[in-house]
Amino acid sequence: MGTPWLDEEQLAAWMKLQALVELLPGVLENQLRRDCGLTHFEYLVLAMLSEAPGRLLRMSDLARRTNASLPRLSHVIKRLEARDLVARVPCDQDARATNAHLTQAGWQLLKAAAPGHVRQVRESVINALSPEQIEQLDEISEAILQRIDPDRAVYPIS
Repeated sequence: MGTPWLDEEQLAAWMKLQALVELLPGVLENQLRRDCGLTHFEYLVLAMLSEAPGRLLRMSDLARRTNASLPRLSHVIKRLEARDLVARVPCDQDARATNAHLTQAGWQLLKAAAPGHVRQVRESVINALSPEQIEQLDEISEAILQRIDPDRAVYPIS
């Protein structure tokens, strides 16, 4: 059986999605660097910690939630520790594991960074769409995530 090539309509939709996947991270990154000195990934790490009980997650769980390898996450945590935004602490349940904890300084920076980030998300994505399109975007994203992240490692909330 031959390759099931994309038809013209499918190819156009795919190319637009590909452009979006490439361009949007840079837009978000530029705003965060300019306004608060964080990379988009650093912001994501702080945000994931802020949502966890006690602002604390095992490094392995944080890696899954941020779709990062442990070495990449460890490198970023080291940078955030140097800025007193995150602290590594032993895991009470497993002596072999390490937790990342959002410090008070990290919480304060995240609270200061969030309004600008939300404004950028609104300006770049949300405000470009109608309420119906937002609903469609949610449904489309859900369908794709079910295919590429069936265990819900990156986005565990359904």
